[in-house]
Amino acid sequence: MPEVLFRVDLNKPMEEQETPGHNRWHPDIPATVSVNPGAVFRIECKDWTDGQISNNDDPSDIRDVNLNRVHVLSGPVWVNGAEPGDLLVVDILDIGALQNSEWGFNGIFARENGGCFLVDHYPEAAKSIWDFHGIYTTSRHLPGVKFAGIIHPGLIGTAPSHQLLDRWNRRERDLVATNPERVPPLANLPTSHSAVLGKLQGAEFERIAKEAARTVPPRENGGNCDIKNLSKGTRIYFPVHVEGAKLSMGDLHFSQGDGEVTFCGGIEMAGWMDLHVDVIKGGMAKYNIVNNPVFKPGPVEPHYSEYLVFEGISVHETTGQQYYMDTNVAYRNACLNAIEYLKTAMGFTGEQAYMLLGTAPVEGRIAGVVDIPNACCTLSIPTSIFDRNILPK
Repeated sequence: MPEVLFRVDLNKPMEEQETPGHNRWHPDIPATVSVNPGAVFRIECKDWTDGQISNNDDPSDIRDVNLNRVHVLSGPVWVNGAEPGDLLVVDILDIGALQNSEWGFNGIFARENGGCFLVDHYPEAAKSIWDFHGIYTTSRHLPGVKFAGIIHPGLIGTAPSHQLLDRWNRRERDLVATNPERVPPLANLPTSHSAVLGKLQGAEFERIAKEAARTVPPRENGGNCDIKNLSKGTRIYFPVHVEGAKLSMGDLHFSQGDGEVTFCGGIEMAGWMDLHVDVIKGGMAKYNIVNNPVFKPGPVEPHYSEYLVFEGISVHETTGQQYYMDTNVAYRNACLNAIEYLKTAMGFTGEQAYMLLGTAPVEGRIAGVVDIPNACCTLSIPTSIFDRNILPK
């Protein structure tokens, strides 16, 4: 087993860990460990909520979760010799659940506290608990379903430079200003409430907490991309914006459907990652990898061969309003069509079907963006994950 460079105690919040991690992006958050290029090491991670969700049938913890706490990340990891303009090469060698924590959760977030992709249809909180059986998972809250997971970090990225951080904050403030009273908000702006910044304290903590970006969205540094195929065997090329790169990670998922549509998406879990890192000097300019990371997927994923595919087009599902080539509306309709079908085929409630789309390895696709005025998106559900034949008869 590789050396464990970052350990977590699941019974303690992140700020009380022997080596605290962080839940904000800022170039001045100090690194917790340092490694040389070529190093192989293990990082342990808490679940993204910092242990706020319990293994029970009560969704009130999903309803009341403190979203200013998320995401708690392990790191930063300083990579010796990495400089701005380089590419940081990260290989995900292996990934798994922590011993005695072989379960995870999924949830629909309430409109008043985060919301979700289908918030207009499912505004209330709901929760499902998933038990791990090796590579498979089942849930007492979604009977008749069993599937193989593709474990991956929902969030992994490098620290932004001061200039990049300023750009993030400026553009997100401008967005919020267009509708400042919206529920849920258009973006999560910096706040010191529930900030965790490693071992920083006092005036330096207060300064950074007021400037640091939330970890909620994906950005140019990678971050919360929620890409299910970023799993074992994946190699990622991160643009380096600060000395040492300052790599951080967390928000592990046992499985996830494309889109992470319930927001508390995938099957959230605590776990560990085995990583290998290297540096390509001057790689950003050499390969023109500047704006976002690039990755090569690994060879490990569930092999499902038969799917039931649901289509959606860019017409509003209730008003009938025509949208022009809007893939967001089209994918929403594909999800809603799948949910309505599963309510009949499996006897699920809408909430159960919705949580299945967030957890099972469903495939989302942009099928067409050329035939005006309708974009077309598809959502494909593997049929063998069910204990019965769900095809129309």
